[in-house]
Amino acid sequence: MEMTRAKLIRTAREAFATKGYAAASMDDITAEAGLTRGALYHNFGGKKGLLQAVVDQIDAEMVARLMAAQQRAASPWEGLLEEGVAYIEMALEPEVQRIMLLDGPAVLGDPSQWPNQNACLLRTTQTIQALIDEGTVKPVDAEAAARLINGAALNAALWIAAADEPRAVLPKAVEAFRQLAAGLLQAER
Repeated sequence: MEMTRAKLIRTAREAFATKGYAAASMDDITAEAGLTRGALYHNFGGKKGLLQAVVDQIDAEMVARLMAAQQRAASPWEGLLEEGVAYIEMALEPEVQRIMLLDGPAVLGDPSQWPNQNACLLRTTQTIQALIDEGTVKPVDAEAAARLINGAALNAALWIAAADEPRAVLPKAVEAFRQLAAGLLQAER
């Protein structure tokens, strides 16, 4: 059963990334995977469920990459920024762009409401609270700040994904994100 699921996810991931969700047919996906439509329905309930599984897989990979970016940073503050910038930069990747930022939200709804976003929000809230506690960040509501920082990164990524010239938008988005986040910093004493 796991092999069947893995085959369908791998095949759908490629089809969704290259053709888009709407143009990727279930018949083509199952034929390419060497499986039946029944296997798709049994494992995922339909095409939308298969997209959710693909989104979950890509999201897990993105989280691992974001954590690595955060851990490479010289300080917790820089880690928070590097995680946000890494997320924004991923919007240039065709698979992330098409599946996670364009088709995923169109089919599955607002990404900020996806269940996997709760863990990300909690982690960002905890990071900001630690930065407040150590005096790096102004005393603000940590959850509110986390929602705004995460929202800024998401909207920057959505802007890049939808842009005619994504590479031209990227540096503007990153600079604005960094400036926006810097507003949280405590003033030097």
